[in-house]
Amino acid sequence: MKTPWWFLHKTPLAILLIPISWIYYCFSRCVYIVKGFRAYKSQRKIICIGNILAGGVGKTPIVRAVAQFLDAPVVMRGYKKSLKTGNVGDEAAMLARSGLQVHVGDRKSNVVLLNKQSNDSTPIVMDDGFQNPTIKKDISVLVFDQCLGLGNGLLLPAGPLREPRRSIKKADAVIVIKNKKIKKGLKLPDNIPVFYASSNTFSPYDEDEKLYAFAGIGYPKKFFNSLKNVVGKKSFPDHYQYTEKDFDLLFKEAEKKKAKLVTTEKDWMRIPLELRDKIKYARLDMNIENNFWTWLEEKIKCQH
Repeated sequence: MKTPWWFLHKTPLAILLIPISWIYYCFSRCVYIVKGFRAYKSQRKIICIGNILAGGVGKTPIVRAVAQFLDAPVVMRGYKKSLKTGNVGDEAAMLARSGLQVHVGDRKSNVVLLNKQSNDSTPIVMDDGFQNPTIKKDISVLVFDQCLGLGNGLLLPAGPLREPRRSIKKADAVIVIKNKKIKKGLKLPDNIPVFYASSNTFSPYDEDEKLYAFAGIGYPKKFFNSLKNVVGKKSFPDHYQYTEKDFDLLFKEAEKKKAKLVTTEKDWMRIPLELRDKIKYARLDMNIENNFWTWLEEKIKCQH
């Protein structure tokens, strides 16, 4: 689904949804506590890269950077699986395309399997899972984006928060993705190390080429604003499964504006193979400050 428009602002509708959000949160906490009694302790260290906002923060590029740095496997749920992505989900397909070992499905089952199949002591990177109580995490890192902050600061469905902002204290560290536009309200605990990352989007076309951009991600506006010379744009729901009709319309709109179609790497993974040479993706590079890697290595050593 598309990210609800009220997630970034305290609108009257958001206020009306607050009672429902607390009912939802209380129910989820009960489930969390019950499942936590059977939490699995992995032999290999578990590094969880998560968030407390519902999607669109920019977590997947951070997961890729950490897994590549550690040469570690990734376990993830694999949201919105389809034949176009090899039945593993667009994010998993994107990570696997980077040369990473990706295990999709029930995270606990995959962690157990990795422990049984190998004597490798390399850590396991868990994509998301900060709210997953079935696996004990050794290191938890939360990701935020400066332009999103904490949204309107309210819990689902009144806002984007999966749990109250005080839960940030449970993390071992926070990574904040820098942005030109900074949303107020992202106040982080003083006793948790905060590291910064910068993202760079590289268009596959020359700067003078007109672009028609489309995306089915949590906050497509972030992608559109990262490109130059965009003469048209179209947003779709997060993890949207494109149809033949969608592509027909996109090609027609781009042709009208004499523009080239461009999308995100995640969206590109959901494009049929026969169209991938006609549609290109803008590569997103994520650079995390060096202090984070030093901290991570020291943290892993302390866990032994």
